[in-house]
Amino acid sequence: ARAQAGGMLLALLGWVSSCVTTFVPLWKNLNLDLNELEVWNMGLWQVCITQEEGAVECQAHGSFLALPPELRISRLLMCVSNGLGLLGCLLAALGLEGWRACEDNPGQKQRLLLAGGAALGAAGITTLVPVSWVAYDTVLDFWDETVPDIVPRWEFGEATFLGWFAGAFLAAGGLLLACSTRSTGTATPPAPACRRPPTTRAPAGGHHAHPKNADLVI
Repeated sequence: ARAQAGGMLLALLGWVSSCVTTFVPLWKNLNLDLNELEVWNMGLWQVCITQEEGAVECQAHGSFLALPPELRISRLLMCVSNGLGLLGCLLAALGLEGWRACEDNPGQKQRLLLAGGAALGAAGITTLVPVSWVAYDTVLDFWDETVPDIVPRWEFGEATFLGWFAGAFLAAGGLLLACSTRSTGTATPPAPACRRPPTTRAPAGGHHAHPKNADLVI
């Protein structure tokens, strides 16, 4: 029960973090040397400019096909991850021990837990892949020697680290939920006492009574 509760908590936390990572424009940060009062933030859906006064101006990406390959595929993978995470949480919740659904069918609850754990594990992978891909390209662009030093370069944003944590939480939660089916499957409840057949015991010394009675008859 503790493994299931811990796995469910990690799964929910990872799913919420993955959804936040998908939509916040904080995948990359850029500080302009010419104008240090402005900070550029890029996400999968839009680019935002934060000024020193606190004003934020955001503009959506013009065309999906005009985006770099890593951003296009990251959009698709993150949306798939959010869907798999939601599906995994729902399936795993139905398979929990404290949930009344399928209570009379423990085998069905184990299958629901396994399916939920597998979906959550896939959600974790589909979160880690795009985040790591964007981070890898950011590192390559940052250390590109062909670009002059005066050209500003993108760096890691907060969403990159949040996405790594989200993928790890989803994978760990799915693994805990899947492994918890072993404990529920091996533990068989003992038979009720009312169903056990009554045992008949002969009275103590009863086998000596027949010879004595036989001697008396003779």
